[in-house]
Amino acid sequence: MKITVAGEKKEVADDLSVAQLIEQENVETPQYVTVSVNEEFIDAEAFETHQLKEGDEVEFLYFMGGGR
Repeated sequence: MKITVAGEKKEVADDLSVAQLIEQENVETPQYVTVSVNEEFIDAEAFETHQLKEGDEVEFLYFMGGGR
């Protein structure tokens, strides 16, 4: 199936979970990544069970702290 990952169209296996995509994409520090699918945030607890669908748009986001 075709999905978009960080703005890039990709061909991936059917029934791919968010967790599998994180592994497949070699996401750095996966324990700190936030994932949105079609502009909706996915709870980290659901990464294993949330199945991606044809045409989904996936973004990996990192929230940084800091400042003064």
